[in-house]
Amino acid sequence: MKLQPDKSDAQSLTAHGPGWVAINNEKVEGSVVVGSRGERFEWNCSRFDQLGPEHFAQLASLGAELVIFGSGSRIRFPQPAWLQPLMARRTGVETMDTPAACRTYNILAGEGRHVIAALLVEPPER
Repeated sequence: MKLQPDKSDAQSLTAHGPGWVAINNEKVEGSVVVGSRGERFEWNCSRFDQLGPEHFAQLASLGAELVIFGSGSRIRFPQPAWLQPLMARRTGVETMDTPAACRTYNILAGEGRHVIAALLVEPPER
């Protein structure tokens, strides 16, 4: 029996660096939401302190089984009240720094899971 790796049609996060991530080798400068079923849009925030409940309500409307929140260059947790719309839909939320969120998204998307990565991409420090 010959074993072949499964091929996923999901978008993948192919690289990251200070102030950017790459989606299918396309460099994106700024915060972004990426999903395993083709979801992709700009996430209107560039710093953690700009986040609010409306950002997470937007994620809840996507109907994913899991949201991976990449909190920037270091791990920072959203306020529990912001997560209420996700909890009401029984959507899981995992928080990690953005590089770890990229890696985790790729693994789960490759497994065929309906996963969303909400990535805070902060401008590089000068």
